[in-house]
Amino acid sequence: MSSQKKRTLKIDAFKHKVEADPKFFDKSWKKLEDAIREIYNHNASGLSFEELYRTAYNLVLHKHGPKLYEKLTENLKGHLKEMCRSIEDAQGSLFLEELQRRWADHNKALQMIRDILMYMDRTFITSSKKTPVFDLGLELWRDFVVHAPKIYGRLVDTLLELIHRERMGEVINRGLMRSTTKMLLDLGSSVYQDDFEKHFLEVSASFYSGESQQFIECCDCGEYLKKSERRLAEELERVSQYMDAKTADKITSVVDKEMLSKHMQRLIHMENSGLVNMFVDDKHEDLSRMYNLFKRVPDGHSTIRSVMASHVKESGKALVSDPEKIKDPIEFVQRLLNEKDKYDEIISVSFSNDKTFQNALNSSFENFINLNNRSPEFISLFVDDKLRKGVKGANEEDVETVLDKVMMLFRYLQEKDVFEKYYKQHLAKRLLSGKTTSDEAERSMLVKLKTECGYQFTSKLEGMFNDLKTSHDTVQSFYANLSGDTDGPTVSVQILTTGSWPTQPCTPCKLPPEIVDISEKFRAFYLGTHNGRRLTWQTNMGNADIKATFGGRRHELNVSTYQMCVLMLFNSADGLTYGDIEQATAIPHADLKRCLQSLACVKGKNVLRKEPMSKDISDNDTFYYNDKFTSKLVKVKIGTVVAQKETEPEKLETRQRVEEDRKPQIEAAIVRIMKSRRVLDHNSIITEVTKQLQSRFLPNPVVIKKRIESLIEREFLERDKVDRKMYRYLA
Repeated sequence: MSSQKKRTLKIDAFKHKVEADPKFFDKSWKKLEDAIREIYNHNASGLSFEELYRTAYNLVLHKHGPKLYEKLTENLKGHLKEMCRSIEDAQGSLFLEELQRRWADHNKALQMIRDILMYMDRTFITSSKKTPVFDLGLELWRDFVVHAPKIYGRLVDTLLELIHRERMGEVINRGLMRSTTKMLLDLGSSVYQDDFEKHFLEVSASFYSGESQQFIECCDCGEYLKKSERRLAEELERVSQYMDAKTADKITSVVDKEMLSKHMQRLIHMENSGLVNMFVDDKHEDLSRMYNLFKRVPDGHSTIRSVMASHVKESGKALVSDPEKIKDPIEFVQRLLNEKDKYDEIISVSFSNDKTFQNALNSSFENFINLNNRSPEFISLFVDDKLRKGVKGANEEDVETVLDKVMMLFRYLQEKDVFEKYYKQHLAKRLLSGKTTSDEAERSMLVKLKTECGYQFTSKLEGMFNDLKTSHDTVQSFYANLSGDTDGPTVSVQILTTGSWPTQPCTPCKLPPEIVDISEKFRAFYLGTHNGRRLTWQTNMGNADIKATFGGRRHELNVSTYQMCVLMLFNSADGLTYGDIEQATAIPHADLKRCLQSLACVKGKNVLRKEPMSKDISDNDTFYYNDKFTSKLVKVKIGTVVAQKETEPEKLETRQRVEEDRKPQIEAAIVRIMKSRRVLDHNSIITEVTKQLQSRFLPNPVVIKKRIESLIEREFLERDKVDRKMYRYLA
């Protein structure tokens, strides 16, 4: 078989010249032009869009794309100029309506024209990088309608005028506003911003500048803030209704600046209604409004915080330095707690629990509480009052709440060791007199102090509770071993460990013979079971129950040991002078006066009668057994008239004891620091010691220097031979 040759196909050109219709473009364009006119005249229903598409398709296919694009542009301009005249002729409120009607017509027409010229859009326009048909229509609308000399200014003024009228309370056509601003957005964000938003923000700034000046002159601070808040809400709502969402931040920034930022200082310090008045009058709603509004302003919160801190410090300073207000320590501390509660509530309710405000408040309280060096004593007295009497009408949970609040004040104290000294004295009196309302509350307070300051702070206080339990067991053993006559007086002895209790050396008074007998028996029993110990009677701390008869009426009197010693004298005498009583009992002068005052001068408790009758005790007074004493109660408790606050000598003595107790703590801190650092300069030691001890007290640099000198003398430290401000550790 022979292979056949491959045949190749070949298409030859026409042998004759193809003549194109010279009027092809004109005829085709005429058809398209007529169609566009009918579209703008709302007569599009009779058009064949398929035929029109094919016509445009053929024009582009035959390389008439550039000419078609040019003709389209000219045609659209003509229609827009016609529309422009119609819009310009519209009067008053019809202006925007005509603009929107024509805009809707133009949009609808553009969509149809785009469909007809879709092939040109896809091929010629893409390749030649021309503007697509629809976008071309928008640009021409912008240039020939929106930017028309007789329309542009009128359009902007109309929009701004409507907004102004709405701000003044009129109802406007928001739908028309929305469609107009949407038209500007559809023309491009730059058109919206340059042709409307920029002018809107400028006019708004001017409006709110004038309005804020008007408000500031006639409104108080609270009312002004309400108006500002309302204006902000209105602007946000206005934007949501008929503006671009991005305008929201810009317009609120204008309102913030004109209504708040520019007037912030004047508002905050406004006389009779500013921030301080809001604090004083507990205007939580106004404070909350101010906090939320000034959050939007630079330095708004820091300014509020600063004014609050200054006000708290000033009012606190007035409180702690007012002689009248510190007369009653309990009332004084209650005022502090009330102030703290007041501002805690303000921060919680009005300031959204803002931690920076809480820190500022704590700093302010710490500042003024420590201006009064008796604050530790007064806070301890307050706790003593609550744990001794309980909170009126309160249960244990309420007592716990009060103690928690007191602990907040305790944290502000710089001299916590002074508080400890007083608290130990007051706790001792409560425990020894049995006047504590609840062991649970007492131990709860110890736990709080332990949590705050550590075990060392409360170890001796816990030792007091242990001593009472041990004493109870010892007294039971004593009476179990007691033989012989048991008809005499009975004693309940509390044995106190010297280091744990705040006992002070006191001269024992002369006890009645009946008491001396049983006391000596107990001493012999105790020393017989405990070798190497020594007992010292603290007669200033005990109490007694005495049976007494007044004109045939029997009563049981609960009195202190000193009062018992005084009353027992009247078994053998009807009347005694102050000097007789002092000589017979050997009770210290100050204690004896308080003792006699409570026995003879307190209404309802006056088991003795004093001549001459007066509230004060003098050395020339004479005392008699009061057989006319009456009481509805069989058991009568006669308290000792006590000075709640320490007298000046007592205060001085306590302060001296505190200073003495601080010395070993300062020395221990110095040794700890030097042991780890080996060599350190003077200023660094002062800084480190202060840092270590500030949780208990703020040490005085002069005292630290003296303790350094003492340690040098005892050869714990030495001065550097070259630099005298440097110290070296020796031990």
